[in-house]
Amino acid sequence: MRVARRDLLASGAALTGLGVMPGMAAMALKPPRYIRHDVASPEGQRMLRGYAKAIEVMLAKPATHPHNWFRNAFVHYMDCPHGNWWFYVWHRGYVGFVEQTIRKYSGMADFAFPYWDWTTQQRLPATMFDGVLTPVAQAFSTYAKDLPTFTAFIQPALQTYYNGLNRFQMEQQKLRGNTDFGKLWDGVAGTNGVDIGDRAFAATDRSRYPTAANPDLVKSVADLCAPEHVALGLQPTLFNSPNMSNSFTSRLTASHNAMPTGSADFSLLEGDPHNKVHNFIGGAFQGPGNWGDGPFGNMTNNLSPVDPIFFLHHSNMDRLWWIWEGKQLSLGLPTLPTDPQTLAQFKSDPFLFFWTADGQPVLDGKAGDYINPARFDYRYAEPVGQDLIKLVTAMKQKPAPTPLLLASAPSPKAVDDLSDWSVGTGAKQLLAIISFTRPENSAREYTVLLNAPPDVKSAGPDSPYYTGAITFFGGHMPNMGHRYRYIVALKRDLVAKAGGHLDLRLAAPSNKPDAPVPVIEALEIRGV
Repeated sequence: MRVARRDLLASGAALTGLGVMPGMAAMALKPPRYIRHDVASPEGQRMLRGYAKAIEVMLAKPATHPHNWFRNAFVHYMDCPHGNWWFYVWHRGYVGFVEQTIRKYSGMADFAFPYWDWTTQQRLPATMFDGVLTPVAQAFSTYAKDLPTFTAFIQPALQTYYNGLNRFQMEQQKLRGNTDFGKLWDGVAGTNGVDIGDRAFAATDRSRYPTAANPDLVKSVADLCAPEHVALGLQPTLFNSPNMSNSFTSRLTASHNAMPTGSADFSLLEGDPHNKVHNFIGGAFQGPGNWGDGPFGNMTNNLSPVDPIFFLHHSNMDRLWWIWEGKQLSLGLPTLPTDPQTLAQFKSDPFLFFWTADGQPVLDGKAGDYINPARFDYRYAEPVGQDLIKLVTAMKQKPAPTPLLLASAPSPKAVDDLSDWSVGTGAKQLLAIISFTRPENSAREYTVLLNAPPDVKSAGPDSPYYTGAITFFGGHMPNMGHRYRYIVALKRDLVAKAGGHLDLRLAAPSNKPDAPVPVIEALEIRGV
């Protein structure tokens, strides 16, 4: 279905074929009240002052209060989706409700989260190291200086909350493997077989890796946040597709809390800049000075919202959805699934763990409630980064072609056979879609090597064979499985030197050379 942009902006009725009024069109009908600014702007800095004030209030609230800063993070821990098609819409709802709560406690009637545009500002904003805007601040230590302190503070109140969950909430928890409170707490504390690197709790003195003196993203992370790479993630023309290279979102699943049939698939934007930024800030990355096998900082696991940078990072991820939606509308392309049954499935999934600014639980929420940014009455300030503007503008003038399947290897033996496949295709960019099983005691990141000698068993971003990495966010959850698919954009210079020979494999990271290495079980090569 193709709809002209002028028709989309003229009437909400024209959007019924897409299943919902997208945010860009809704904005034209009713200008939003709240504006999310770039954190580097004067308005963004003003918002941070209100944000800090609200965090101080929320840190001081008792553990029994849903607006306590740590209790707020448990909404994410107990319900967040990753590696499926609800990633964007769930986080839009979560960030939206927390934004309203911050507005209440900040004393700023116009408060909206600023966004951290890591495509142009490839370092943590300097102000995010001030006071309670960093989780290493003394104000956090009172509650989280070590695990016994945190346990004594939060566990009784959290258990009372868990014991009071209704039947529908408990069904959602069971899908995640939290069949009783003990299972939930094991993931927090790293007990009963949970790897220390997967522990969600982070002690205050080790809660964030970057410092004011060392705020820059390492190069391997910065490269995946660069405009050219982000533009690859904005190229898909479908909201969700079995063809991962043309799917804006990650894998279609039956529930945002359940492992999909087959594998957890990460779309390019979620698997690369989203996961990489999270793990870098938490100290789980390849490079000098990383935090090895853990324990890691807040941002590496599902209690990541304890670190205030979380909401700036996810405002930026939401902004990318906003930009993609605008690109789609410019081209007359759908912003949601067009099949009525698929759209109904997407919209009806229950989101049952949010809290309002009045401290009331949202017990009847569903995904469809949060598709439209008008639900929270916000928009993003212009302009977006100039480099990204140029790339997206080009997409708006002419849609990127659907990545063409150039080669497919459905089994490990076929992957081996593919090593002699010719790469002389004329494609500007090759995308590798890699399927594998994540081993137990896995590293947080695996290097993807191109045409490396057999004796290269581990490598980092400085390797001459390094063509990308696969990065996991969060630890294993009991019912969530171990099979994954990731998209890796192969480095053009390495492909050019390949001489018609393509041999891709995964290698242990340089900081964990003895980690068990997954075998590539299936592989697709697509070109754009």
